[in-house]
Amino acid sequence: MITIGDWDVAGVSKDMDGAGGVEFDETLVRRVASGSAPAFEVLIRRHMRRTIALAQGISGNAGDADEIAQEAFMRVWQHAGRWDPDKGQFTTWLYRIVVNLCLDRRRRPQWLPMETAGDVADLREDAPAVIARKEHQRAVAKAMESIPARQRAAVSLFYFQELSGREAAEVMGIKPAAFEQLLFRARRAIKAELMARGVISADGVISDGVEP
Repeated sequence: MITIGDWDVAGVSKDMDGAGGVEFDETLVRRVASGSAPAFEVLIRRHMRRTIALAQGISGNAGDADEIAQEAFMRVWQHAGRWDPDKGQFTTWLYRIVVNLCLDRRRRPQWLPMETAGDVADLREDAPAVIARKEHQRAVAKAMESIPARQRAAVSLFYFQELSGREAAEVMGIKPAAFEQLLFRARRAIKAELMARGVISADGVISDGVEP
C-alpha cells in the first residue's frame, strides 16, 4: 500500500509548483494511473504546497489542512484513472477533491491568522506598516469565521489560489454566474464584519469584481 509519508512530503515549499505545464501533469497522472510511484512523488512535489494552502484557506486549521491535503493525494493515487483530461485540468480535479473534503468536515473550524498561509513580510517595510498589515490580515481571517464553508471556498479559490471566476466555478461544480453570486455574498459578509470590527474596508485583501 502506498502512503504519502513514504516520500517525506513535509516541507515541500520548494516544490515544482506548475513547472512543466498542463501537459506534464497529464503525463504524470497517466503514469500514476499505471501505478508509478515516482510519477506520484513528482505530482506531490508540484502541487502539495498550493493544495495545503487551499485546504487551510477553507478549513482555517493548519493541522486539518495537512490531513486534507494528504487525503486528497491519496484519492489521486487511488483514482487517477478516473481523471479525464478532456473535461478539465488536473488541478481543477485536485482542487475539487480538496473543496469537497473540506466541506465534509462538520466541526466548526478554528481559524489561524491569514499570514500563516505563507506570505513573507517585506523586510524593507517600516515596522508600523508591517504591524498594520498583519492586523488587517488577522481581522479578515477572523471575519471569515462567520461565513459558510462554501463562501470560504470561493474566497480561497479566487483570491488566494488566484483562479479565474470560470476556473473556480468549475472546481466547485457550479456555473460562473452562480460562483459570482457566491463570491459577492462572501465579500459582502466579510466587509460587513470588518466594518463592525472597526476596519473601514477590505481593500487590498478582498477586492471587488470577478474576472471571467
